Amino acid sequence: AMYLQDVDDVYDLEYAPGTRYGELFKRSEWEWSTYNFEKADVALHFSLFDQYEAQCRQLVGVSEKKGKGGTVVWEVDDPKARLVLPAYDCVIKCSHYFNVLDARGAISVTERQRFIGRVRHLARAVSEAYYAQREAYGFPLLDGGAS
Repeated sequence: AMYLQDVDDVYDLEYAPGTRYGELFKRSEWEWSTYNFEKADVALHFSLFDQYEAQCRQLVGVSEKKGKGGTVVWEVDDPKARLVLPAYDCVIKCSHYFNVLDARGAISVTERQRFIGRVRHLARAVSEAYYAQREAYGFPLLDGGAS
Protein backbone atom coordinates (compact mmCIF):
# COMPACT_ATOMS: atom_id res chain seq x y z
CA ALA A 1 0.00 0.00 0.00
CA MET A 2 2.86 2.40 0.77
CA TYR A 3 4.28 1.81 -2.70
CA LEU A 4 0.91 2.28 -4.38
CA GLN A 5 0.24 5.50 -2.47
CA ASP A 6 3.85 6.70 -2.84
CA VAL A 7 4.38 7.38 0.88
CA ASP A 8 7.42 6.67 3.06
CA ASP A 9 5.61 6.33 6.38
CA VAL A 10 2.83 3.88 7.21
CA TYR A 11 1.10 6.60 9.20
CA ASP A 12 0.76 8.65 6.00
CA LEU A 13 -1.26 5.95 4.23
CA GLU A 14 -4.71 7.06 3.21
CA TYR A 15 -6.99 4.83 5.28
CA ALA A 16 -10.18 6.31 3.87
CA PRO A 17 -10.77 9.36 1.69
CA GLY A 18 -9.32 12.32 3.61
CA THR A 19 -8.18 10.21 6.57
CA ARG A 20 -4.64 8.98 7.22
CA TYR A 21 -3.81 5.78 9.09
CA GLY A 22 -1.83 7.74 11.67
CA GLU A 23 -4.80 9.96 12.49
CA LEU A 24 -6.75 6.90 13.53
CA PHE A 25 -4.19 4.53 15.02
CA LYS A 26 -0.90 6.25 15.95
CA ARG A 27 -1.88 7.03 19.54
CA SER A 28 -3.38 3.60 20.05
CA GLU A 29 -0.25 1.90 18.70
CA TRP A 30 1.94 4.01 20.99
CA GLU A 31 -0.18 3.17 24.06
CA TRP A 32 -0.24 -0.57 23.37
CA SER A 33 3.47 -0.64 22.58
CA THR A 34 4.27 1.22 25.79
CA TYR A 35 2.10 -1.19 27.75
CA ASN A 36 3.42 -4.36 26.13
CA PHE A 37 7.11 -3.41 26.20
CA GLU A 38 7.34 -1.32 29.38
CA LYS A 39 4.35 -1.39 31.71
CA ALA A 40 2.67 -4.82 31.59
CA ASP A 41 2.72 -6.45 35.04
CA VAL A 42 5.00 -9.47 34.64
CA ALA A 43 3.74 -11.36 37.72
CA LEU A 44 0.15 -10.82 36.62
CA HIS A 45 0.84 -12.14 33.13
CA PHE A 46 2.63 -15.24 34.44
CA SER A 47 -0.38 -15.88 36.67
CA LEU A 48 -2.87 -15.29 33.85
CA PHE A 49 -0.96 -17.68 31.60
CA ASP A 50 -1.09 -20.40 34.25
CA GLN A 51 -4.77 -19.79 34.97
CA TYR A 52 -5.85 -19.90 31.34
CA GLU A 53 -3.70 -22.96 30.72
CA ALA A 54 -5.46 -24.73 33.60
CA GLN A 55 -8.86 -23.55 32.36
CA CYS A 56 -8.12 -24.83 28.86
CA ARG A 57 -7.11 -28.24 30.18
CA GLN A 58 -10.28 -28.43 32.26
CA LEU A 59 -12.54 -27.40 29.37
CA VAL A 60 -11.32 -30.16 27.05
CA GLY A 61 -10.52 -32.68 29.77
CA VAL A 62 -6.84 -33.09 29.03
CA SER A 63 -4.29 -34.26 31.59
CA GLU A 64 -1.19 -32.29 32.48
CA LYS A 65 0.71 -35.48 31.68
CA LYS A 66 1.79 -36.21 28.14
CA GLY A 67 1.62 -39.62 26.56
CA LYS A 68 4.31 -41.35 24.55
CA GLY A 69 5.79 -38.99 21.97
CA GLY A 70 4.04 -36.00 23.53
CA THR A 71 0.56 -37.30 22.73
CA VAL A 72 -2.47 -35.92 24.52
CA VAL A 73 -3.78 -37.87 27.53
CA TRP A 74 -7.53 -37.41 27.99
CA GLU A 75 -9.30 -37.29 31.36
CA VAL A 76 -12.70 -36.81 29.69
CA ASP A 77 -13.48 -39.67 27.34
CA ASP A 78 -16.67 -38.31 25.76
CA PRO A 79 -15.73 -35.87 22.96
CA LYS A 80 -19.22 -34.34 23.15
CA ALA A 81 -18.54 -33.27 26.75
CA ARG A 82 -15.51 -31.19 25.78
CA LEU A 83 -15.95 -27.42 25.39
CA VAL A 84 -13.60 -26.88 22.48
CA LEU A 85 -14.53 -23.33 21.49
CA PRO A 86 -13.98 -21.76 24.94
CA ALA A 87 -10.82 -23.87 25.22
CA TYR A 88 -9.57 -22.47 21.91
CA ASP A 89 -10.12 -18.97 23.32
CA CYS A 90 -7.95 -19.94 26.30
CA VAL A 91 -5.17 -21.08 23.92
CA ILE A 92 -5.28 -17.69 22.19
CA LYS A 93 -5.08 -15.93 25.56
CA CYS A 94 -2.12 -18.08 26.64
CA SER A 95 -0.37 -17.22 23.39
CA HIS A 96 -1.04 -13.52 23.99
CA TYR A 97 0.22 -13.61 27.59
CA PHE A 98 3.34 -15.44 26.43
CA ASN A 99 3.95 -12.74 23.80
CA VAL A 100 3.55 -9.96 26.38
CA LEU A 101 5.97 -11.72 28.75
CA ASP A 102 8.41 -12.21 25.88
CA ALA A 103 8.13 -8.54 24.88
CA ARG A 104 8.84 -7.52 28.49
CA GLY A 105 11.98 -9.67 28.49
CA ALA A 106 10.60 -11.71 31.38
CA ILE A 107 11.24 -15.09 29.78
CA SER A 108 14.72 -16.57 29.36
CA VAL A 109 15.76 -18.44 26.22
CA THR A 110 15.23 -21.77 28.00
CA GLU A 111 11.89 -20.73 29.46
CA ARG A 112 10.81 -19.41 26.07
CA GLN A 113 11.05 -22.87 24.52
CA ARG A 114 9.16 -24.36 27.46
CA PHE A 115 6.35 -21.80 27.16
CA ILE A 116 6.10 -22.33 23.40
CA GLY A 117 5.83 -26.06 24.10
CA ARG A 118 3.05 -25.47 26.60
CA VAL A 119 1.06 -23.39 24.12
CA ARG A 120 1.66 -25.94 21.35
CA HIS A 121 0.48 -28.78 23.60
CA LEU A 122 -2.71 -26.86 24.39
CA ALA A 123 -3.29 -26.08 20.71
CA ARG A 124 -2.77 -29.73 19.82
CA ALA A 125 -5.17 -30.87 22.55
CA VAL A 126 -7.87 -28.44 21.45
CA SER A 127 -7.40 -29.38 17.80
CA GLU A 128 -7.66 -33.08 18.58
CA ALA A 129 -10.67 -32.45 20.82
CA TYR A 130 -12.38 -30.49 18.06
CA TYR A 131 -11.75 -33.22 15.50
CA ALA A 132 -12.94 -35.95 17.88
CA GLN A 133 -16.06 -33.94 18.63
CA ARG A 134 -16.88 -33.39 14.96
CA GLU A 135 -16.27 -37.09 14.34
CA ALA A 136 -18.56 -38.04 17.26
CA TYR A 137 -21.33 -35.98 15.66
CA GLY A 138 -20.75 -37.64 12.28
CA PHE A 139 -19.04 -34.63 10.70
CA PRO A 140 -22.18 -32.52 10.26
CA LEU A 141 -22.23 -30.15 7.29
CA LEU A 142 -20.08 -32.46 5.18
CA ASP A 143 -21.79 -33.87 2.13
CA GLY A 144 -22.49 -37.51 2.80
CA GLY A 145 -21.19 -37.44 6.38
CA ALA A 146 -17.76 -38.75 7.32
CA SER A 147 -15.23 -39.01 4.55
